[in-house]
Amino acid sequence: MADLDANVLVTTEWLAEHKDDQNVRLVEVDVDTTAYDTGHIEGAIAWNWTTQLNDQVRRDILTPEQLAELLGKSGITPDTEIILYGDNNNWFAAYAYWQLKIFGHDKVKLMNGGRKKWELEGRPFVKEVPSVTAVQYPVKTADQSIRALYQDVRSAIGSDSTVLVDVRSPQSPQEFSGEVIAPPGMTETAQRGGHVPGAVNIP
Repeated sequence: MADLDANVLVTTEWLAEHKDDQNVRLVEVDVDTTAYDTGHIEGAIAWNWTTQLNDQVRRDILTPEQLAELLGKSGITPDTEIILYGDNNNWFAAYAYWQLKIFGHDKVKLMNGGRKKWELEGRPFVKEVPSVTAVQYPVKTADQSIRALYQDVRSAIGSDSTVLVDVRSPQSPQEFSGEVIAPPGMTETAQRGGHVPGAVNIP
């Protein structure tokens, strides 16, 4: 099973000191895919969650080959320390973190507080996009042990040893109840309203 290290966060102070380190690659992953263009942390590149972190044919995450291609184009090697951050409480930055763990990239962390905390502390944003030299990233086998699929969820319903947590939007509790199928302003919607039986809502 992939190493789910509890120490997955870095502070804004740490990032301010280490963002220019040779072996650090800073990546912004936003819900609002235009946010990066309005200003970002110096040295950060952007990954678009809709086009770069999802298979464009299947409703699924990337294949090992697709992720290896993305990492290689981003100048990332297996030894690169990836620091992720984004808007909306690191929503899709955390999604990127999960995929990287599935595909065995161990050196990855999230900037605690995300884009909002950096901004509230008065830290600078820039508009310059850094130049990146592409590299070859090896294709790795996916570790499916940290991914729950349909049958895993079915088996968990009613189980005393498993808790199902629905993390959807604090802005819209109606999403959990099934009254709406997406938070306000979101174009990606659930395929069905409501939640899995027995799940608890912890945004």
